[in-house]
Amino acid sequence: MKQKQDDNKILAQRYARDIKTANVWSVFKIIADFVHGFDELGELGPSVTIFGSARTDKENAYYKKAVLLGDMLGSAGFNVITGGGPGIMEAANKGAFNNPSIESIGLNIDLPLEQSINPYTTKARTFEYFFSRKVMLVKYSIAYVLFPGGFGTLDELFEALTLVQTQKIRGVRIFVVGTEFFQPLMDFMRNTLLAQGMIDEKDLDIITLTDDLYHIADQIKASLGVQMKVLEDAGLRDTDYYHSLADFFENRDIVHGKDSYDT
Repeated sequence: MKQKQDDNKILAQRYARDIKTANVWSVFKIIADFVHGFDELGELGPSVTIFGSARTDKENAYYKKAVLLGDMLGSAGFNVITGGGPGIMEAANKGAFNNPSIESIGLNIDLPLEQSINPYTTKARTFEYFFSRKVMLVKYSIAYVLFPGGFGTLDELFEALTLVQTQKIRGVRIFVVGTEFFQPLMDFMRNTLLAQGMIDEKDLDIITLTDDLYHIADQIKASLGVQMKVLEDAGLRDTDYYHSLADFFENRDIVHGKDSYDT
């Protein structure tokens, strides 16, 4: 215990030095975060990122739902990306891990309060900085699914919403699981943000709030063609990423509505 506390203290001090001083060498660590992420994730093919609390235990209903959704997406051929930690992240990786034909990916963060990578990943990477990790969590996914969580999960939700609202990303679907948990937040968005002109009515349509995992999986599959059209319009038809989506689209029964889930 004492050793862990000392290690956490040293790590916290290192972060303070990086952030509060003009240490130009930290730029190379930032670059390394991005280089490793681009190199390992750039040719994955269709992937879905699942966010949620690290504090959710195995008996929690949302943990069990995340396992099921990870398995459903994996069986449909989608790679599953999480933050690599315990709780909801572990659950989604655990479900995906049942499907050897896809990658179950954990993108961990080096924290003063240690967060270990869960054992259900086939690809794992630990990042120095939240912002570089967050880029990798959203960059290569065609959809984001958010389960209940705390400050980190809410940060990821609003980051995703902002990217879609400002059209920095296009064609990506955002699903929020936990109608009871998230309904007060949705009410705040409508009754306060929208009512006071802080957002537009169409901004609320960015979010799909549902507990129906089958609906989420079906909608993600249906959105693949939209993603490909976005890439075509951006002149990216000759990229490796486009070809990986096209190969997936052409070679699976989802094009003809024949895909099913083994659950």
